[in-house]
Amino acid sequence: MSIRVILVDDQDMIRFGLRAILDRADGIAVVGEAADGLTAVNVIANTPADVVMMDIRMPGIDGVETTRRVRAAAPVDPKIVMLTTFDQDDLVFQALQAGANGYLSKAAGPAELVTAITDVAAGGGALSANAAAALIAQAAAAPVVSVDPGMRQRFDALTDRERDIVTLVCRGHDLDHIAQDLFLSPLTVKTHVNRAMTKVNARDRAQLVAFAFQSGLLP
Repeated sequence: MSIRVILVDDQDMIRFGLRAILDRADGIAVVGEAADGLTAVNVIANTPADVVMMDIRMPGIDGVETTRRVRAAAPVDPKIVMLTTFDQDDLVFQALQAGANGYLSKAAGPAELVTAITDVAAGGGALSANAAAALIAQAAAAPVVSVDPGMRQRFDALTDRERDIVTLVCRGHDLDHIAQDLFLSPLTVKTHVNRAMTKVNARDRAQLVAFAFQSGLLP
């Protein structure tokens, strides 16, 4: 069965480009589109889908508020991946808090786009390295949230290895690259990530990143 995708972006050319890429990808079918947040809420509510690729900044209501409204009606599915540009990543953290399952730079290539959709549909989280870098830079300059003592306590329960791996995930590294950097197998890295998510009660890697910022794990 194909992964059903809805595209949400106010720019026609962006949606056209995304559809052109996805129409050529095996196992993915675009089943709906919307050019603004209000329309997106309606399309998502009435169109069975697995993944929504959503622009983070749109007229009417932005991607963050759209995600909140979608999650109010559907707490788990469909999965939502925010599409960002480098200068809009001040909203990424808010999107993760609202219930997004990941974020991807609009500069991502076709292979990264398809991989992100596949990973999110399978229960993972799409974490663009560019978006992660901008998120970290902004958090360092002007933290988006104060440290949550309860969340910090959850992260204190992580082992040193789990903490190191979570930090790399937050910086946008994929599991294969983390495995290479730490001289571990990808399966071992995935096991550490899953244990960390269980300990801090994160639903996926994207929420793990949001919780890490709330805990003060990253500067």
